[in-house]
Amino acid sequence: MGFAKEFKDFALKGNLADIAIGFVMGAAFIKVTSSFINGMVMPLVGMIKGKDFSDWRYVLKPAEIAADGTEKVAEVAIKYGEFLTVTLEFIIVAFFMFLLVKFVNKMKRKEEAAPSVPPAPSKEEILLSEIRDLLKSK
Repeated sequence: MGFAKEFKDFALKGNLADIAIGFVMGAAFIKVTSSFINGMVMPLVGMIKGKDFSDWRYVLKPAEIAADGTEKVAEVAIKYGEFLTVTLEFIIVAFFMFLLVKFVNKMKRKEEAAPSVPPAPSKEEILLSEIRDLLKSK
């Protein structure tokens, strides 16, 4: 019974919804970043070698072609272009996540820094302080 109530409280307080929204937003952000990297950045970088950046590779063993033109043995290559593309994508995502966390922390500090006005003393506290002051004066 306690576990079910605890789970219900967790799910209904918004924590689960916040996690789901964060996950969906993260997945969408990855798509946007991938599109930006693959569609805008990599073609510019690819112009350095004259071919698509993801095609950059170091061939260890070229493919063997049969007499009929079909590939007999596949090429063995180190595909460092794909690795560099994914690494650049990771760095951009990490940078924007850093900026987002920094912004959220800054907003939290502003909320914490706002001084709260102490509540006015109750009638009993006012009466007690008057009595205390009268006793001190005697």
